[in-house]
Amino acid sequence: MSPTPLAQYLKESCEAIERTIASPSPHKVEEAIAAIMAALRDDKPLLVCGNGGSASDAMHITGELVGRFLKERKAINCICLSCNPALLTAWANDFSYDTVFARQVEAYGKAGGALIGITTSGNSANVVCAFESARSLGVKTIGLTGEGGGKIAPLSDILIDVPSRRTPIIQQLHICIYHYICERIEAAY
Repeated sequence: MSPTPLAQYLKESCEAIERTIASPSPHKVEEAIAAIMAALRDDKPLLVCGNGGSASDAMHITGELVGRFLKERKAINCICLSCNPALLTAWANDFSYDTVFARQVEAYGKAGGALIGITTSGNSANVVCAFESARSLGVKTIGLTGEGGGKIAPLSDILIDVPSRRTPIIQQLHICIYHYICERIEAAY
């Protein structure tokens, strides 16, 4: 019997996970956790942004950290930059969609804080602008991307680029990675 389309898809997902395990990503994830924990210990916020599915991931991370992931504990200082539709639409309408996250980094970012930018291509203009703003303020930038990192690679203090160029597979790997990050951060509280 030949493999079903679902079996083929799951096999591709498993192969991408295996490539991620063998890549530099696990070490970069540990670096990201250390940077986030340093920011939080200094009472600096963790900012998170992305577009589309990555915006949903940014909200998911924020929900896990402000709410709870696996245990009852105090809220963690995490702000999703794609969660305020009034601000996003007003700024995009009056100024530029490319700078909707950069403007919020300017408002909420603190030197020594951290920003996770999620973009499967690494080329989302508003995430690129957010990273430029963050770096000018001394906010540590953590890029969560697909293979190569795109335009945010050189702007990332820590680049976690998963070894795939296929958006759904990249997003699956991102979920695995950020769930692990949330678990590790929560364990410190």
